[in-house]
Amino acid sequence: MVIVSPAAEKFILHWGEMGPKWGINRSVAQIHALLYLAEGPETAEDIAEALGLARSNVSTSLKELQGWQIVRLVHVMGDRRDHFESMADVWEMFQIVMDERKRREIDPTMRLLRECLIELDHDRNAPSHLKLRLEAMLDFFETMSSWYSQIRLLPQGAVVKFVKMGSKVGKLLGVKAG
Repeated sequence: MVIVSPAAEKFILHWGEMGPKWGINRSVAQIHALLYLAEGPETAEDIAEALGLARSNVSTSLKELQGWQIVRLVHVMGDRRDHFESMADVWEMFQIVMDERKRREIDPTMRLLRECLIELDHDRNAPSHLKLRLEAMLDFFETMSSWYSQIRLLPQGAVVKFVKMGSKVGKLLGVKAG
């Protein structure tokens, strides 16, 4: 049985409100929040009861979270039911979500931009600015994707240090912020 404190409930509700802003169903986000805060693995039945959700909704949401690779199925000795737990390391979780978003959103966008540019090479009637704009967009996505791939190879501790450097990076490069 999941016991949710007022602070945990506040976080779970907020995470649920944020989900749709990130393109994720409210229930999926709430389930993730509950599992992230849970002391140990939880059953789908306990999750449904704690959040007041239909069992079928919980099952579908858990499959989606497993697809994102931030929730996993675990077995508990002496209990035949499936249990689920969230990844606990927020830095690793963020990297996995970023990897998935890149794979699902950025990579297809770059493929589409390349296709559009090939089509423009054969379209004599296309406005001249169109190719320039699409090339600029593709260049941006390729640059950021390449940067992300390089950052992703760094050990987590180095990434944390880099991010926490903040404006010091600009100073190191001799660039003024603002």
